[in-house]
Amino acid sequence: MKIAVTSQGTELDSEVDPRFGRALFFVVVDSETFAFEALDNKENLNALKGAGIQAAGMVSDNGAEVLLTGFCGPNAFKALAAAKVGVANNASGTVREAVQAYLDGKLPLADKADVEGGW
Repeated sequence: MKIAVTSQGTELDSEVDPRFGRALFFVVVDSETFAFEALDNKENLNALKGAGIQAAGMVSDNGAEVLLTGFCGPNAFKALAAAKVGVANNASGTVREAVQAYLDGKLPLADKADVEGGW
């Protein structure tokens, strides 16, 4: 399974970025091998609006089935749900630690957004 993680850097040992739509990067990790690819989110980072929806498209287009992030707003959450990408909020630590926490069942999938839009 591919797991996307919002990240402040391009490596597995980079810190999780708590923002979804305005995260610096997304690191997409293979849950079995921990092979990964970093996606630059600079186009969405400075968007006036719609950053979460655009970022949701990027995550979905790169085959992620789950997103690990700190916080996810309502429009982004709806876009991810429509693309059948599960969302786990409250991710922290490094990308590697967040993925492991999810795999260990310590980071459950959310059933709704956890912040207001434009956070």
